[in-house]
Amino acid sequence: MRHFGYLSPEVRQGLFHREPAEFTPDAPAGTLAVALGATLYTPATRPNLADAIVKQAGRGVVSMVVCLEDSIDDSEVAQGEENLVRHFAALDARVPAAELPLLFIRVRTAEQIPDLVRRLGPAVRRLSGFVLPKFTEERGVPFLEALTSCDLELERRLYVMPVLESPELLHLETRAETLGGIARTVDKYRDRVLALRLGVTDFCSAYGLRRAPDMTAYDVQLVASVIADVVNVLGRADGTGFTVTGPVWEYFKPHERMFKPQLRRSPFTGEAEALRTALIEHDMDGLLREIELDRANGLQGKTCIHPTHVAPVHALSVVSHEEFSDAVDILQPQREGGGVLRSAYTNKMNEVKPHRAWAERTMLRAEVFGVAREGVGFVELLSAGLPATG
Repeated sequence: MRHFGYLSPEVRQGLFHREPAEFTPDAPAGTLAVALGATLYTPATRPNLADAIVKQAGRGVVSMVVCLEDSIDDSEVAQGEENLVRHFAALDARVPAAELPLLFIRVRTAEQIPDLVRRLGPAVRRLSGFVLPKFTEERGVPFLEALTSCDLELERRLYVMPVLESPELLHLETRAETLGGIARTVDKYRDRVLALRLGVTDFCSAYGLRRAPDMTAYDVQLVASVIADVVNVLGRADGTGFTVTGPVWEYFKPHERMFKPQLRRSPFTGEAEALRTALIEHDMDGLLREIELDRANGLQGKTCIHPTHVAPVHALSVVSHEEFSDAVDILQPQREGGGVLRSAYTNKMNEVKPHRAWAERTMLRAEVFGVAREGVGFVELLSAGLPATG
């Protein structure tokens, strides 16, 4: 699989200075964590589940979560389990592995993990792992022990993606202790933890809050403070951290607006003006701003609940030619001793030692999302990616 693989070779060559690389579910965890991109959730009860997975993979989705937790009613869990087992078998029988996204199951209880592994049978090879809800040290350990208990039945390693969304993490008086417990747990099972996901909807729920479509998660100070602390403890670039993914964007239909659009006109010239209008009408300008703020605050990728969110996430994940140029300069072997240099674009200072971790992360993102050609921006990338929506 590869990002933007649904585009023709000619279109990719016109967009990319360095095209996105191909990867498989057996790629190194560090590669897979960045490659997740827009992780699309779908209910396990969906009648056409297998067809929906194949359809979205063909439109650019690289990671999907089949959800047995909050997206379905408590009374539907057994039905959801039966449905996903049946559809995984169908996928295994008729769809080549290369045509499927990375697939995860969001479970409710630890007991579901070995039960589903057993019931999936040979089709478990289509599974990349499990999403663990409301993760804390106390609640998380049983899930991880359940996963490791399945090792003898599996041909390859399954990963977990814990969701950080519990009230203990939000409440100030318990946050430090909860974060410390989570850090101990995920460090112990480091080889199984692919990424950490933020459950911002649950954070807001604890205080009866909901952000409007013209506001980002970072405008809700309670939420922003948790994101900052999670990245502070769990997202460090010193080798101890993990990939932390961005929160879900809830909106996909037009809403009445109170504030001005957040997209400047200048990048949208000529025919692209219609794209700007469409993005604003569907509250995508807020999503685009939140994606940029995610990266500025140390997050990568994003939880998505609607296919129209995939193309914006991926377009803004491509490394710009300027970013790539800076990263290459910083990582030159002859600069290992440090120093300061003017960027090739002559518009900023690149300080080798402080910017090295950023450059290394940028090069990993460049590997899976590619590097845009000089002069190609997110408007061109987004326009090309629009067939991936709908």
